[in-house]
Amino acid sequence: MQFKFTCFLLLFSSTFLLAQKSEYNTLSIADSLKENANAVVRLNQIDITISSQRNMTIKNKRVVTILNEKGLGAAEAKEYYSKTSSVKNIEASVFDGLGLEIKKIKRKDFKDQSAVSGSTIFSDDRIIYLDYTPTQYPFTIIYESEVESSNTAFIPQWYPLSDYFVSVEKSVLNVNYPENLGFKKMESNFSNFKINKTVDTATQLSYTATAITAQKEEDYSPGFNSIFPKVMMGLENFHLENVDGNAKTWATFGQWYSDKILSGTTELPEETKLKMKTLVGDVKDPIKKAKLIYNYVQQKSRYVNISVGIGGWKPMSAADVDRLGYGDCKALTNYTKALLNAVDVPSYNTILYGSSRKRNIESDFVSMQGNHMILSIPDGSNYVWLECTSQDTPFGYQGTFTDDRDVLIMKPDGGEIVRTKMYQDKDNTQISQGTYSLSETGFFSGKVTIVSQGSQYNQKAPIENFQPTDKEAYYKAYWDNINNLKINKISFSNDKEYIRFTENAEINAVNYGNISGNKMMFVVNGYNQIAGNIKRIRNRKNPFEIQRGYADSDEIAITLPPGFSIEFLPDNFELKSKFGEYKTEIIKKDANNLIYKRTMFLKKGSYSNKEYDEYRLFIEQISRNDNAKTILTKNL
Repeated sequence: MQFKFTCFLLLFSSTFLLAQKSEYNTLSIADSLKENANAVVRLNQIDITISSQRNMTIKNKRVVTILNEKGLGAAEAKEYYSKTSSVKNIEASVFDGLGLEIKKIKRKDFKDQSAVSGSTIFSDDRIIYLDYTPTQYPFTIIYESEVESSNTAFIPQWYPLSDYFVSVEKSVLNVNYPENLGFKKMESNFSNFKINKTVDTATQLSYTATAITAQKEEDYSPGFNSIFPKVMMGLENFHLENVDGNAKTWATFGQWYSDKILSGTTELPEETKLKMKTLVGDVKDPIKKAKLIYNYVQQKSRYVNISVGIGGWKPMSAADVDRLGYGDCKALTNYTKALLNAVDVPSYNTILYGSSRKRNIESDFVSMQGNHMILSIPDGSNYVWLECTSQDTPFGYQGTFTDDRDVLIMKPDGGEIVRTKMYQDKDNTQISQGTYSLSETGFFSGKVTIVSQGSQYNQKAPIENFQPTDKEAYYKAYWDNINNLKINKISFSNDKEYIRFTENAEINAVNYGNISGNKMMFVVNGYNQIAGNIKRIRNRKNPFEIQRGYADSDEIAITLPPGFSIEFLPDNFELKSKFGEYKTEIIKKDANNLIYKRTMFLKKGSYSNKEYDEYRLFIEQISRNDNAKTILTKNL
């Protein structure tokens, strides 16, 4: 009996061990890779096989240990597909912290849905993704997929490190391609990372990255693409949307795109063309015509989002947008272009990276790039830029989603790299004028008018369309220096002609003036304080960047409570730095009236990691002065 029992235990142990993936036991992860990590990529292997100009297969095996809830996104278990690409295989397995398999997930268990909810015209564009809710942490996901596509224009970029707070044990890229397609690559940001190029021949390319520790996201760091390692890849001879193409130069690429992809997409019904001609009437100036057309598009159409990588670069036809009244960025841009064509105004489809963090088209690497499309209208030696997805953006205004970056303009005679509008620091203004009074009990009652232009217009204009509760929440956060804030009235004026947004506010608060004995203390700057929350970062690694500068100017009339005398007024203050300038002045008009003046000018710029502390101290000095207090004494 003892012998049989022992055999049973050995059999059970063997079976148990076979059901485990010992290499995925979380205990085997090096401590250095767990530090600052929400997830650890144990293996990410991408095998790209380009068999011809019209065929590419991408196989992906990704093994990720998720350490906590914040790391769930690191699984990246999703694929897009459409008429020109198909998901040949997709599956996953889940293992617990000891490497014991707890779930197998087949294709039927993945969610499969349209890439655009509520839209039928894009029903061929879909996403399949894993929607897994863990019951415990840590756990490990093994995800495998195979996608085949006829669009060889989009070779995935390789990011061995895909996000902050994610570490990497091993990441591998293997690419195989025919010699005659003009394969090209561009490596970026490899220094300080363990990346080896293991193969680089006329038909093969391979990289291996190992032991990359998790990177902490440091405030004011440049964009992800400027810091993390990546490899961009492309073909000079590729295939897109059932058309062979060439991308040897931007000029040839742009001409091909205009001739082969955009051709035929701007046709409109004669009725619509006549309507546009009637709309512009006798107007001759092309920019004034464009303004009328842009206003028409904003009133008629709405934007529907199509995820990056879906829908290709070929817009749906302008006639379909005209009929349906909606489209994605490509469709609405192309529709606006078609309407402008009808009234003899030339315009060009323009490709860029749309993001509040500026990112350039890599001008030295001719390839399919970008995630957004806008329209450019020639205006002498400059361009007027139109964001065709917005129903609110003023004509010709570029907000922080598309400003100040290199873009690709698709002209009929070729592509051209151009920079979009850059707002000078001094033009990003916020001008505040107002009053407030204090009662004998410290009760604050004030009115202020705030006028914003430049990039600050972009930040303020959306408030107008907030729901009432969201507006109140916004202003309570904006004036979080005022305790017990009550917003009595808020009104707006949105001047889209001069691109100027005005806020008019009436507010009050109890106990703004803090009374102790026969003294009252209050902060002079009531309306526009810098909080001074620049985080101290010891041993900072990254350079830092101020993406946009601005110029604030405040002038506030203050009425002091009757029966009090001024015991202490803060000194006038001035600060100059490489980062900008700051100045405050308090003018005593009489015993009960003050004028508070403040100017703050911040410069955009790029700086080394060593200069970060200097910037932090600059802001802290401003914050302290913004919080400077006046002391009043009650007359006895």
